[in-house]
Amino acid sequence: MSTRRRLVILLLPCLFLAGMLYLKGRSQSLPAAAPAVVPASADNWGLSFPKEGNSPVGNATVAGLSQYDAYYLGDTGKKVIYLTFDCGYENGYTEKILDTLKKHNAPAAFFVVGNMIKTAPDIIRRMAAEGHIVGNHTYHHPDMSAISDQAAFKKELDDLSALYQETTGQPLPMFYRPPQGKYSTENLKQAQALGYKTVFWSLAYVDWYVDNQPTPEQAYGKLLPRIHSGAIVLLHSTSKTNADILDELLTKWEAMGYTFASLTELPDAVSSAV
Repeated sequence: MSTRRRLVILLLPCLFLAGMLYLKGRSQSLPAAAPAVVPASADNWGLSFPKEGNSPVGNATVAGLSQYDAYYLGDTGKKVIYLTFDCGYENGYTEKILDTLKKHNAPAAFFVVGNMIKTAPDIIRRMAAEGHIVGNHTYHHPDMSAISDQAAFKKELDDLSALYQETTGQPLPMFYRPPQGKYSTENLKQAQALGYKTVFWSLAYVDWYVDNQPTPEQAYGKLLPRIHSGAIVLLHSTSKTNADILDELLTKWEAMGYTFASLTELPDAVSSAV
C-alpha cells in the first residue's frame, strides 16, 4: 500500500470528526425558524389563563392577528369589556338579553347565522334598531377552515350579508367570527380581502349545552375571576343561564370598575396598545 493511501486512511476519522464539529457549530449559529403567528394549518382558537384577573394567552398574538385585521383582545390598559353573543338560533332568551343590555346601556355584537335571521327577523331588526352590531357567523355555520376556495368562502359570508340587508334594509357590519373558532392563516387573509374584521374572544365558558346548563354559581365562578381589561367576552344567546344572570353579571362587572364598548372601537384600541 502506498504511503499516500495510508495517510488518507489515517486521516479519514479526523476529517469526519472535523466535519461534524463544523456542522454542529453551523447549526448553533443559524437563527431558529420564527414561530408562526397563526397556525399554518386549520386549528381551533384556544386560550390559557396563567393567572386569573390577567389577560389570557391565545394561540396567536395580538400583534400577529392585527396584521390580518383580526382580534381577540382589546387594550389591556383600560377596564373595558366588549360583549359578544353567538346566535345559531332563537331559543327564547334573546329578547331578555336585549332588555338587560338596554338597561345597562351596554352595546354588544351578535354573530348570527342564516337560520337566526330567517326564523327571528323581528329580533334581528331590534338588534339593529337598538344600536348593536350584527356580525357575520356565516350562512350555514360550516368549518370555514376546510374551505380553501375564495369563491366558496366568499359565498358563505355574502349569502348571510344579503339576507341581513334584505331583512333590515341596512348593510351588514363587517365583523366576522369563524364558526367554532376554526381558522387558519389563509382564512384570515380571505376575510381581510373581503373587508371583514375577524373577531375571536378572550373569555368564554361552557354555556352552549341547552340541556345541561351551568348553574348561576358555576357561571359566576368562570366569568368573574377571569374578567380582564380589554376582554372580548363570548356568550351564547341560546343559554337560559346567560339570560337569567346577565343583569347581575353586568352589575358585578360595573362594580369592579368595568365599562362596555362597541367592537367598532376595537381596532383603534388595539392599534394604540400594540
